[in-house]
Amino acid sequence: MSHFTSFVSRRQFCALVCLGLAVAGLQATAATPGVQRSVFGRTPEGVEVEAYTLTNKQGASAKIITYGAIVADLRMPDRKGELGPVVREIAVSEQGFQKGFAQSAAVFGRVANRIAGAKFTLDGREYAVTANAGKHHIHGGKMNFSRVVWKAAPPRSGGQPAVELSYRSPDGEEGFPGNLTALITYTLTDDNVLRIDYRATTDKPTPINLTNHAFFNLAGSGDVLDLQLTLAADRYTAADADLIPSGKLEPVRGTPLDFTSAQPLGARVDKLGGSKRYDNNFVLNRAAGATGLAFAARAHEPRTGRTMEVWTTEPGVQLFTSLLHAEGAKDRFGFFCLETQHFPDSVNHPEFPNTILRPGETFRSTTEFRFSAK
Repeated sequence: MSHFTSFVSRRQFCALVCLGLAVAGLQATAATPGVQRSVFGRTPEGVEVEAYTLTNKQGASAKIITYGAIVADLRMPDRKGELGPVVREIAVSEQGFQKGFAQSAAVFGRVANRIAGAKFTLDGREYAVTANAGKHHIHGGKMNFSRVVWKAAPPRSGGQPAVELSYRSPDGEEGFPGNLTALITYTLTDDNVLRIDYRATTDKPTPINLTNHAFFNLAGSGDVLDLQLTLAADRYTAADADLIPSGKLEPVRGTPLDFTSAQPLGARVDKLGGSKRYDNNFVLNRAAGATGLAFAARAHEPRTGRTMEVWTTEPGVQLFTSLLHAEGAKDRFGFFCLETQHFPDSVNHPEFPNTILRPGETFRSTTEFRFSAK
């Protein structure tokens, strides 16, 4: 027996060792709730990109970087209580800073989704915006909100972990009129909800349609063929081969787009045509004039037990998926996106919900991603 154990009984010694191991384990796994700032990296121009890691009392975390207002990492518990990634984790890279981080949970704007012919008429004047999807405009142009460095406000003390980001889009950027100031607040609540609040003001009339383009995989890897998806949408916006809406709202019933009851994402892959993926805008079942949060979607991953519900103030959601024909690819990162937003090409469809923001008004939009597991 050692010199130390000569002063304590063998049982006491074992108890102390076990206590030490338990404390060490707690130190290794326990997370401190709050907001932690770090440096993510620097752009080729030398601009510092910050990272803000939000951690709640359950240990779930969301890392937000100022480049693209990206959710660079999001970790939620599974049915065993083990934390794991639910979006593709983003690592610093020169290519990412130069060309944008592929498959990242970035914010797109000034106008997410498509504008037909890369032009629109507003108050009698025609505007031409960047054509970056063939002859059409998509997601705000080549240097859209996902490729700029946002400014972070100091984290608030008290309350839920949160960070506020701002970006001033100058008049004429990508062809859009008006100086637009956009604000985004990410909040991670103690009941595992990632809440995104969008606000914006302008000094000239301008279209706006902001969204977060998160690439979700609730298992963290592998395919998403077995993911059970429910959408609160009886209709979708019919579109042509370029995904430009015709203006008609068609029923989903009897089509592969019917997720009014839970369906595996890969169940109707043979009916999706050559694309083998979903890329469709759904019209959410919202009461006329409703402005508050409403249920939009539920995604359940059977292997981990993770469920994500989407609640939003937006009238539509774009479902976008990876190719749905690669079942069994072990290292494959399958994904699904649920982009809450106004309808594509709304600026050219007066029959669609309005996307024009005018001086003196404040654009407001909120989306919540609510996580649970069982």
